[in-house]
Amino acid sequence: MKQLHRRVVVTGLGILSPIGNTVEDAWLSCIEGKSGIRTVDIGLENNPVTIGGRLKNFDSNEFLDSKEVRRIDPFIQYGIIAANQSIENSGILESNLDLTKVGVNFGAGIGGIDTIEKNKTLLEDRGYKKVSPFFVPGSIVNMISGLVSIKHGFMGPNTSVVTACSTGNHCIGTAARSIACGEADVMVAGGAEMASTPLSIAGFISARALSTNTDPQAASRPWDRDRDGFVLSDGAGSLVLEEYDHAKSRGAIIHAEIIGFGTSSDAYHMTAPPEDGRGAALAMTNAIDDAEINISEVDYINAHGTSTPLGDIAETIALKSVFGNSVPQISSTKSMTGHTLGAAGAIESIFCIKAIKEGIIPPTINLDNPDPLCDLNYTPLVSNEKKVSVAMNNSFGFGGTNSTLVFKNI
Repeated sequence: MKQLHRRVVVTGLGILSPIGNTVEDAWLSCIEGKSGIRTVDIGLENNPVTIGGRLKNFDSNEFLDSKEVRRIDPFIQYGIIAANQSIENSGILESNLDLTKVGVNFGAGIGGIDTIEKNKTLLEDRGYKKVSPFFVPGSIVNMISGLVSIKHGFMGPNTSVVTACSTGNHCIGTAARSIACGEADVMVAGGAEMASTPLSIAGFISARALSTNTDPQAASRPWDRDRDGFVLSDGAGSLVLEEYDHAKSRGAIIHAEIIGFGTSSDAYHMTAPPEDGRGAALAMTNAIDDAEINISEVDYINAHGTSTPLGDIAETIALKSVFGNSVPQISSTKSMTGHTLGAAGAIESIFCIKAIKEGIIPPTINLDNPDPLCDLNYTPLVSNEKKVSVAMNNSFGFGGTNSTLVFKNI
């Protein structure tokens, strides 16, 4: 097995989110502290959740063929559109590519639950003959990677990682390793999600995971003592990763370098983190070791920070265990976007990269009354200017799966 250590850089970015459907719009909303959470129709009677993060002023038909839109689940639509954004941003299609060395690694935390629900209703109401022949291929998680590969003729790795809310990070990290080991020269990587369906929301309500705050702008409030759960949102994020010399040879604009990727398992519980955050701490430590940097070199951490009572405290403890008394500046952009599940790692990686490029750390909005057990610098309420050379992105998921990426200015 090859043991190469080729450098991996980011040359393309694409995003769909509740705070913007382009990188520029989403980043501007992010640093201005604008919430994308709104009152929404959940589709469930007498339920306690009335808010969510949906895409605004968005129609997939403007980007994809209407026939394709009808055949595939919204999360696949979002993933393809974000991937195409990042591909266009990278300019790779304008160069002389070896298509056998270009791949895609794109995932989702839940996948095509909207399509599953609708076809289950058709089956019960009208019989099996009314179930769409595109039901299965139009709902499975790996179809983003498949359709992006088909559209562009990419014949390299065609994979999909599914690790709940750490999916985006895992897809980016494993794609980077595909390049580092020589399996690919270019990878399109990220995550997408559209799980705002009645069944999905009912499940999260039963698990007492969602915020029941009726004020949408104030509902997502990581580390605040009045937090009461996460806000479910939709979106997608995509990065084009490229081997450094390959990118330089074609004159690509390089946004950042990926220098570290760390993973771990809590080995503890299906949904709850251990109180000491040991799994999260291990992922961060592994990423720092992989990056071959000192902890003092990390300037900013985009935290998992979901606004759950247990998770925010566990991540705070994990950060202290890794960085001691020198924890870098932190923020949770989920305070604005809500929690996009499998897309979160990719969306937040983009915000890390923009923080590096622009020298601005986005805020944690709604942090009005900090939890006494959450006593770090979470960049409360407003963004601030700061030179960021190295940024870290944390994503953790159900099943005790943890992932951390480290990005560096180049």
